[in-house]
Amino acid sequence: MANSWATLGVDLHLEPIGPGGLRRGLTDALRDAVRSGRLAPGTRLPSSRSLAADLGIARNTVAEAYADLVAEGWLTARQGSGTRVVTGLPGGTGTPAGPARPAGPRPAPRRTPALRPAYDLVPGTPDLAAFPRTEWLKAARRALATAPFHALGYGDPRGRPELRTALAGYLARARGVRTDPETIVITAGFSHALGILGGVLRARGLRTAAVESYGLDVHWALLRKAGLATPALPFDGLGTDPGEPGEAGAVLLTPAHQFPMGTPLHPDRRAAVVAWARRTGGLVLEDDYDGEFRYDRQPVGALQGLAPDRVVYLGTASKSLAPGLRLGWMVLPPDLAEEAVEAKGRVDTVGVLDQLTLADFLSCGAYDRHVRSSRLRYRRRRDALAAAVTERAPEVRVTGVAAGLHAVLRLPPGSEESVVQAAAWQGLALHGLAFHRHPQAVAEPLDALVVGYGTPPDSAWAGALEALCRVLP
Repeated sequence: MANSWATLGVDLHLEPIGPGGLRRGLTDALRDAVRSGRLAPGTRLPSSRSLAADLGIARNTVAEAYADLVAEGWLTARQGSGTRVVTGLPGGTGTPAGPARPAGPRPAPRRTPALRPAYDLVPGTPDLAAFPRTEWLKAARRALATAPFHALGYGDPRGRPELRTALAGYLARARGVRTDPETIVITAGFSHALGILGGVLRARGLRTAAVESYGLDVHWALLRKAGLATPALPFDGLGTDPGEPGEAGAVLLTPAHQFPMGTPLHPDRRAAVVAWARRTGGLVLEDDYDGEFRYDRQPVGALQGLAPDRVVYLGTASKSLAPGLRLGWMVLPPDLAEEAVEAKGRVDTVGVLDQLTLADFLSCGAYDRHVRSSRLRYRRRRDALAAAVTERAPEVRVTGVAAGLHAVLRLPPGSEESVVQAAAWQGLALHGLAFHRHPQAVAEPLDALVVGYGTPPDSAWAGALEALCRVLP
């Protein structure tokens, strides 16, 4: 007989029947619930009358099982406070300190949580304290109030039409992307999109997708997981050179703002990679990860605008809003869109309420306002970083700062490893350039730091900058 113990206020499954009869079975089931942690220390158990009625057994059987567990040290019973799980069990649960010590497995040791750094300058995250909570909440309320009831169903695997329509307009206006809602697919961030594309490319028979000599190993790993080789493209004084990627059928690029080096793809090389894709039928996977943030020059338009039939445009809300939203999008050539939708699945896998909220946030102008205010804040930080480094560490050169949320600090030769170690001792989290170097990089080794100046909240920025200057040579 299996019963759901509703009177406890928690979902707890008991099997009170065992080889020793009802009393023995109930005692063993309760003991196991305490030992396993399903009944936490201090939990008040139902009265013997209530539990007996719930399980359909005699009240005396429950009272005797309680008494057995009190004698063993698992439970405690006091007038006026009822019967409770003992709170002094070693390790929270496990074997009680009473006279009888039932044999049982030793609880697994708890992991000690890793200490958070005092300051975080790891690139890739915006200032999360600046997330526009008030405006987002307004958009969420409007979106939920006006959404048709069927919007809460399983949905189109391409994503909500409201968001795809809003994105088509915004991307055309702000990034020069040529698209319509039918060729946009909503994803749970960039990694989700890249995983889908990797599977589609492999199913098409591709074996190789070239990547940049500097980038993110998690992206290379996603392509390799799909069965694709990921050789590195050459990198020189003009940046990435993707013009002739060997046997690759696709290339993954960050053309507007190379990550992490910070330079845009040279105009001649933009033209060359488009010519390669048209001549060979290859595909360019364009990661436009922080396209909104430009400071000292005009925005570099999306490469997709030059060849919408050969470029897959990939964007997310991770840098402009917050990575925890898990909202991204693919703008696909028409012949690839259906394959990507099929690979994503038959139903939408991205939270519909967040999709509807972002659609409203874009349509009402709140997204543009947030990006503009963020751009001013990050530019002030960038200026403060450049000025402080120039003054405190004149041998260090600040580069890659015309755009984005990070800077590359060129260090004296041979000093990168020691500086990164010194930063760790100071409680300062940051990456050396070597962290982002492809194992087969075709590039001259450089000593540098990749400093994410967008990450700290305003209250921590001055301290983070001071800690950084202390470790620079």
